[in-house]
Amino acid sequence: MPLLFSLLTASAQNKGKVEVVKDPRVDTLIARRAELEKAVGLDQVTGFRVQIYTGANRKDAYATQAKFQEQFPDIRSYVIYSDPKFKVRAGDFRSRADAEKLQADLKKWFTGTFIITEKINPPKTESADE
Repeated sequence: MPLLFSLLTASAQNKGKVEVVKDPRVDTLIARRAELEKAVGLDQVTGFRVQIYTGANRKDAYATQAKFQEQFPDIRSYVIYSDPKFKVRAGDFRSRADAEKLQADLKKWFTGTFIITEKINPPKTESADE
């Protein structure tokens, strides 16, 4: 037992450099994983949306969404079914202040709106090629 302890102590006192040899396929796997996450929506971030409708009537939910899109064609909206209700949510905002601005603008057309926190779709970015 004392011999084993002295060997461990001796080897722990030696300092040196560690060289990590990485297979180039690791970078390929990392890039592939990022592509797959984006394809299945795992690249989403937490943000804010404004809920403009909650109710059990599907037709009313889609009518509300159409009314919203007519007034705000540049803002994405979503109809979500969560048993037993339909919900219409608008926007993909990273900041609560941006969601509050939309909520204030919506008061002319919709009552009872509120802001929720959930996973959002990140805004589309302009690429250098476009």
